[in-house]
Amino acid sequence: MNGLPLHPLVVHAVVVLVPLAALGVVAIALLPAARARFGWLVVAVAGVAAALTPVATSSGEELEHALPANELIERHAGLGEWMLYLVVPLFLVALALVLVDRATGAWAKPVLIVLAVFGIAVAVVAMAHVYRVGESGARAVWDGVGALTAPR
Repeated sequence: MNGLPLHPLVVHAVVVLVPLAALGVVAIALLPAARARFGWLVVAVAGVAAALTPVATSSGEELEHALPANELIERHAGLGEWMLYLVVPLFLVALALVLVDRATGAWAKPVLIVLAVFGIAVAVVAMAHVYRVGESGARAVWDGVGALTAPR
């Protein structure tokens, strides 16, 4: 995009949207008022994060092949591959929380509790993992690739 690799541009959206979606899932899991007021917004943010994650991953793979082999980049790429397996469940649990909240019947309350527990767990793991991926990417740039091209 204008001479810049797509990966660093897209990845910043993922780094912002995944924690926002995760915090939103925690809020709608714990607070019925938040579910009613912000539920669909959380679903939308999680959906955009889920849609952008494969873009970040595939653009990262393209960038990885364009750079010299580096163990820091390989570690970052390996961690990044797992992000989609956390962001999609985050989206799905946000959607399920909103839909089940609007359901009627005796089954809705226990299902909502199970979804809330699962949603909080997925949110915590997704936030921790996006940190790990981002930190490894920063190390790859500043300690790896950047060190190869930085003036001395």
